[in-house]
Amino acid sequence: MNTNIDNLNSVRKPKIFNQSASFVEGWYWVLLSQSLLVGDVKAVTIFGKDLVVYRGKDRRAVILDAYCPHMGTSLAEGKIEGNELRCVLHRWKFDAEGICVDIPNLDEPVSLKAKTWPVAEQYGMIWVWTGETPQQSLPFVLDWENQDFDFSLGSQFSIDCHPHILLLQTIDTQQINLVNKLPLKMVLEKQELNQNAIIFSTITNINGKSFWLSLYRRLFKNSLNYSVCYWYGTTSIVSFTNESTQLHIIFTTRILPGGKTEGQTLLMSKKRKGMLGKLINKLMLWVGKTISDRLLKTNDRILQTIQFDLKTPLKADLSIIQFINHLERQKPLTWESWLLVRSREREEEVREEREKREKWRDELVND
Repeated sequence: MNTNIDNLNSVRKPKIFNQSASFVEGWYWVLLSQSLLVGDVKAVTIFGKDLVVYRGKDRRAVILDAYCPHMGTSLAEGKIEGNELRCVLHRWKFDAEGICVDIPNLDEPVSLKAKTWPVAEQYGMIWVWTGETPQQSLPFVLDWENQDFDFSLGSQFSIDCHPHILLLQTIDTQQINLVNKLPLKMVLEKQELNQNAIIFSTITNINGKSFWLSLYRRLFKNSLNYSVCYWYGTTSIVSFTNESTQLHIIFTTRILPGGKTEGQTLLMSKKRKGMLGKLINKLMLWVGKTISDRLLKTNDRILQTIQFDLKTPLKADLSIIQFINHLERQKPLTWESWLLVRSREREEEVREEREKREKWRDELVND
């Protein structure tokens, strides 16, 4: 059964979905927390923008534009002094807010500020907000706001397809049942949590007689709640839950040049009491890593050559269309500049108008 024409149009002419030149304003992972020690300064590139990340004496992670606003020296070559970063070239020093607080041989520093970006640190990872002020929270598991949980870092991965295409696999019910052969029969229901988050969920049964399915049934009983929550289109939380068991797999990704994906998995389970509870959670997190690695390995082979074009959508594709429509209503930024798409378009218009005026003046002079 085909969906209505409005849905089809949004699939055919996306401005954000599966596009390499734009992305949604939001929270994105930068580094693993354990890879940034006190006193470290590291260069990173996120969505085409060069940044530096450092950790001062107060253990707080700070992110700035990569180049000194004086002469453009790479701040990644600088050194940490307390909670501040000193440029290697002329020794100008910037605090955690980017304000220049010291210039050697000057009684007072000039009024100058390096560009900083909002930072958060949670789930063993450092995150950056790609706008001026965070409008939403970090991706989180619903109903866990004040809950204790155990987590472990899973695998880092890269795959030759766009993050949107990769993350769609967990709501592609045909893919789940026919290709991955998971024992889940489902019809997903949609709920939009806010402008940047959407969840698809169902209650399903686990069928089959293999060892792994027997283990899953022991953990989840015969039925479980299956849900996938997308944040900013590039982080998804896949959840398997029932009254006694909760397992959450986070796939957080970012776009590399050419529309490729770089990502990190994270496994989470609600904290259990006692030694037995700890052992059960270790098993749960191991099962989660096994599931996520298997999905990535299977999909890697499939997605290397895909050229996504939903020409003949069926009723089974409704969740995918709903995801695309949700994504297209979010705030698009441009690669490298991190400006709003319309702001970048206006910049191009101004540049073209200026070039036309300059060309016209040159022609007058030549005449």
